[in-house]
Amino acid sequence: MRISLLGPPGVGKGTYATMLSAFFNIPHISTGELLRREVFSGSDIGKEVSKYMSKGLLVPDHLVNRVLFQRLSSSECSGGFILDGYPRTYSQAETLEEHFPLDTVVFLDAPLKVIVERLSGRLYCPRCGEIYHSQWKPPLRKGRCDKCGENLIRREDDREEIITKRYNEYLSTISPVLYFYKGRGKLFFFDASGDARQSIPLLLQELSRLFQKSRALPAIP
Repeated sequence: MRISLLGPPGVGKGTYATMLSAFFNIPHISTGELLRREVFSGSDIGKEVSKYMSKGLLVPDHLVNRVLFQRLSSSECSGGFILDGYPRTYSQAETLEEHFPLDTVVFLDAPLKVIVERLSGRLYCPRCGEIYHSQWKPPLRKGRCDKCGENLIRREDDREEIITKRYNEYLSTISPVLYFYKGRGKLFFFDASGDARQSIPLLLQELSRLFQKSRALPAIP
């Protein structure tokens, strides 16, 4: 089973991908994490990637694809995988379809109001990296990290005006990718405006419906 989860920043791609990965026992793959690991390894390609990441620039498709396809070729991915936020461009979609064609692409959809509420309430610990939310996961002591006691901060790009800009930019840039997969009958939209833990059974049912004719899936609890 080869699945890609797409959706705007803050929609919960990582959360859904983690839960689906555990349920289907297939790897959850984030290209951002793969690139960071490659840089940390000090490999030749990692050094090339670092030239872009250190300047805050987008890593070119050929480098992203090289790192990703190396991972997808591993034995761990022989039974399938879940991509988190990839492909991001039409070119990436074409290349991926040529080498590792997806079975389905799930667009996690949520209105801007919900995204703003989720992201604007996030609190970060600059020391240990723990993440909180002022409404859904508040710290035990207001403004302090439960793990290390550091003062919590809000990211600059979690302001409403920046969230709105990123949301609109994402929808604009991802449209060609959605068009690409819609034309191949591989795209479906899923309402991710609710709590992921409550919504995941519905997504599992949708995936089961899509795949039950061609392959066996674990029983839905």
